[in-house]
Amino acid sequence: MAEKGYPLFCPIAMASAIIEPRWTLLVLCEMWTGSTRFSQIQRGVPGMSPALLSKRLKELEAKGLIRRGKAGTNGSAEYFTTPLADDLEPIIRRLGEWAQANVDSTVSLSRLDARLLMWNIRRKIDRVELPLRDCVIQFTLKDRPKGDLNYWLVVKPGLEPDLCNTDLGFNVDLFIVAELRSLTSAWMGHSTFEAELDSGSITLIGDRRLAASLTRWLVRSRFAEIPRCAADAATHPGRLSLPPGRAARQAAVSAPHRRSAS
Repeated sequence: MAEKGYPLFCPIAMASAIIEPRWTLLVLCEMWTGSTRFSQIQRGVPGMSPALLSKRLKELEAKGLIRRGKAGTNGSAEYFTTPLADDLEPIIRRLGEWAQANVDSTVSLSRLDARLLMWNIRRKIDRVELPLRDCVIQFTLKDRPKGDLNYWLVVKPGLEPDLCNTDLGFNVDLFIVAELRSLTSAWMGHSTFEAELDSGSITLIGDRRLAASLTRWLVRSRFAEIPRCAADAATHPGRLSLPPGRAARQAAVSAPHRRSAS
């Protein structure tokens, strides 16, 4: 039996019908950070197939949430949010703040993505805190059982930082070797860089000045400073724990040889 649609006379239902399709909000969030080209948007939503991204962009354009234009002499397409979409931005940001404060950190840290993490780290680099010269920072992320993943952050004065996942032969100023989970946790604010460095989960090798100023130029997520729920802060500083009911359900889902109800 086909699932019935929302009662669209309800304003919340109307809004849900527009923004609910999977990936829609993440595409808009990526565009709000400044991505305009298809390839840029795709790097910000690495789990989304090109075909699905193309479909969502067409849907957003049809709904009046984005507009499509051409840029450059080659006429390549660019996408821009409209005022209609921009009215949603503070609402969606607030939704992220709610999730950061209330969703168990073990849930968010159970689905890691090195590409997405590094893409977000790239755009939060504070170039003012870096030397006025070319800087190359290599990240080696340990992602068990996949092995080591390497990324190179290339920062040049006056230019946006560039992120590479292949070695272009640059001289590296600072090596950052980290457990993927630990770097994600520190960047998202579930823990701190200081704590992860002290534990050895993150190691810095190379330029001492770059290493000493890490927390000034490697700016954390905008959600990192969102206060956690008071009860958790008292018992597990910096981390959220699952309430008993949710913990039991999580254990049931994670238990071996269990099948999803769906």
